[in-house]
Amino acid sequence: MTVDWKRWPNFRREEFTCRCGCDQNEMAPEFMDKLQALRSVYGKPMHITSGYRCPQHPVEKAKMQPGMHTTGFAADVGISGAEAVTLLRLALEAGFRGIGVQQKGDGRFLHLDLRESPMIWSY
Repeated sequence: MTVDWKRWPNFRREEFTCRCGCDQNEMAPEFMDKLQALRSVYGKPMHITSGYRCPQHPVEKAKMQPGMHTTGFAADVGISGAEAVTLLRLALEAGFRGIGVQQKGDGRFLHLDLRESPMIWSY
């Protein structure tokens, strides 16, 4: 499927491409529309630390079954502190149903996805 990334002016295709070296990017347009809407409300840049992951990505291979990143309906946003709280609140209001919180040590981020049943967890 060919996707016109101009549809999401605050993001670039490269930010969401699998980082295992396969160069795959199967982000779901519905997810990207919701992420762009969140970015517009947030009003500040959002640093994507992980977008699409192919099933062969080391993180996905280590799991019992591939996660939401392999569906194109998930992304991790590098953010911390008060800004993480603001983005978390806005993400919930925007309808993101899967939210993972990593706010300790290096590499702080929020995982956002559109799974069917609401879930929140910490890493």
